[in-house]
Formats: sequence, structure tokens, C-alpha cells
Amino acid sequence: MAFDSARTSEASDRRPEQAIGHANGGALVPGLKNGATPPPTYLTHRLRLNPNSDHRPDNYEGLDLEFSPLIFSSLERYLPPNLLHQARDVKLNYMSEILLRYYPENERIRLQKHREYRQKIISNYQRLHLELYNNMHPTNFFVPSFLKAINENTEQAFRNIMSEPSPGIFTFEMLQPRFCEMLLAEVENFEKWVHETKFRIMRPSTMNKYGAALDDFGMRKMLEKLMEDFIRPISKVFFPEVGGSILDSHHGFVLEYGIDRDVDMGFHVDDSEVSLNVCVGKQFSGGELFFRGVRCDEHVNTETKPEEVFDYSHVPGSAVLHRGRHRHGARATTAGNRMNLLLWCRSSVFRESRKYQKDFSSWCAECKREKKERQRQSVAAIDMKEITGHAEEGGANCSLS
Repeated sequence: MAFDSARTSEASDRRPEQAIGHANGGALVPGLKNGATPPPTYLTHRLRLNPNSDHRPDNYEGLDLEFSPLIFSSLERYLPPNLLHQARDVKLNYMSEILLRYYPENERIRLQKHREYRQKIISNYQRLHLELYNNMHPTNFFVPSFLKAINENTEQAFRNIMSEPSPGIFTFEMLQPRFCEMLLAEVENFEKWVHETKFRIMRPSTMNKYGAALDDFGMRKMLEKLMEDFIRPISKVFFPEVGGSILDSHHGFVLEYGIDRDVDMGFHVDDSEVSLNVCVGKQFSGGELFFRGVRCDEHVNTETKPEEVFDYSHVPGSAVLHRGRHRHGARATTAGNRMNLLLWCRSSVFRESRKYQKDFSSWCAECKREKKERQRQSVAAIDMKEITGHAEEGGANCSLS
């Protein structure tokens, strides 16, 4: 686990083992020098049952973490009282060891190898446009109408710049031409470096032979800001039922289409709660997206209803925002080259809660249809029971007369 190199003055005045000792209550153990406490073990790591709602957590952004920074900020409120005011790296270490208990060893090994792979790229690749990697400059990235809506941060402001051509699919102008040009040039620079060094990179998904995971090339900070400050406010309004207000991690990448690239994309759902898809350029024909309705895992292969059919033609700089479980694909790019920026936004809390649910009628169209059918059958059964009861009552009256 890597820690932030800038420690607080409180932590720098003590030796690491002293800081850990204070974090665990300062209990003295015979045989240790100067009364120092032993390092915490898994058995001593505990969280409170109820969070300290008045505590203001540290900011864990910008650190090389195995989990989302938001997870640590949220979890910090559950720390024991004597840990709350310790140095950030002490709290980070304590929480990390708790979280890692629940990670299988093979998953920890996979993550470690991925971190090493990513570090190798970042250490050797010469960046072309530093603006894409450091602090985002919104006025250079986004069109004014999009920025205005984000600053107002109301449903009406978002709807003023958006179209909803099919339920749950939102389209709007988003990126400045300058940003598109920079990203295109940067990706071409990636590809050139990969070719010259014969470095084998991991593609964004198993469905793609071209494209690149932008986080692997050092753009994680920029993409986190894009999700947290610009996509999450919109998702909070339009996708609350799938965790749109609590998005806490992402997978950001570019896909390249053309005759000498990937040609199309098969029918699929995304590994996300909310997906952003923005066309960056260049000149191309074809490549339309086709959407076929939102489904949960159980119903992902059910038939498409006529009202769920929607096709969308890409426009450079314009975005499509939709639920990750909205089934879709891309038709063949018949001429030229097309590149798209995609940001899969995820919510760890929603994913955990989904494990214990069976009814997804708030967002799965097939679950909703099944629920309505059950309700219809229930009403019909009640009506039939009442009709039968009246008929029996009428027969009894006739026999009495």
C-alpha cells in the first residue's frame, strides 16, 4: 500500500510504531521498548457499528489506492474514536487491512500485477498533452451550455441542454473541438509508442482489439473528476434507482473503429451503472448505436419490445448517457475512422445491495412487465372470487325462496 508522502506534523513528530500504538488505544505490552504497542493485527482491527456523523473525514483523492477514495472517506466515520484524529496514513493503513481481509488472494495478486503494469507504462510513456493528465480545465474541455447546466445543477437545467429520444437515453453537446483534437493526438501518440516499443497493452475489453484504457496511461485523476463533478450530478437526477447519486469508481477508455480497426460492436450490456459515450471524431460513415431496452441479469436475453428499439448516429463532441444495463451495440463503420471516449461509472453500494434483491422493476423493463402481470392476475383472481361468491349467494337465496 502506497501512502501519501506528505505527512501531517502530528505524524512526523512520532515514530511509525508510536503512531500505530496511539491508533490502537495506547495499551502497553511488557517487553516492548519505551512502552510501545505492537503493530495492529487483523484480530485487533474493528469498526464501530454506528458512524460518527459529526466527523469530517480526510480527503483520499490522488493516492495510489486499491479501492476508491470515496470508500475510505465513507469508512473513516466508522473508525474507533481514538483513531479519528490520527494522521491520514495511519487511518488509511488500518482501513486497508480491514478491506483486504475480504479480498481473495488471487484477486489481490491480480490487482498487484495490474498496478505494476500501469506503473511501467506511466514511467516510460512520454505524454504529449499534459493538460489531459493534470487538473481538468472545464472551459477548455466542455461547451458553454454543458458547463452552465452543471453550475445550475437542477433537473430543469439539465433538461434544457438534453434530448431524451428514447426513455432513459439522454443526448447532449459536451466536448469542445480542442479537447477532441488533443485526445485524438494523444491516442495516436499511445499507439505509436506501443508499436515502436512493442509493448503489449491490455485493451479496454475482451470485445475490442483496438483502443486503450485511459487510466492505464495516467488519466485516472482527470476521469475521476469527470465522473464526480460532471456525470454524477446528472446521474443523481436521472438514474437514482441504479446508484446514480453514489457513483464511486470508473473505467475510462477509448475505442477505435474503422476498416483497419474494430469494425463494429456486438450486442451487449456494460459493466457499469451509468455509461457515458462521447464521439471524439474523426471523419466516418456508419457506426450507429442501436439500443434494445434495459434488463437485469435474469432477463438480459429476453426479446425486445417494439417501443424499446432506438438507433443513434454519432456526432463528434456529442454525448450519450444511459444505464449500463441498457442493451446496445454498434453497427459497422463503413468508411473513415471513428474514436469514442467511454466512461463506465460504477457504484459499489448499489452493486452490494443488488446481491440481495430479486425485484428490479424500478429499472428492468422485463421485471416491470412481470410485476404488472402478477398484479393483473391478482386483481383478476379477486374479481373472480367475488363473482363466484355472489353467484353462490344468489343460488342460496333461490333455494330458500
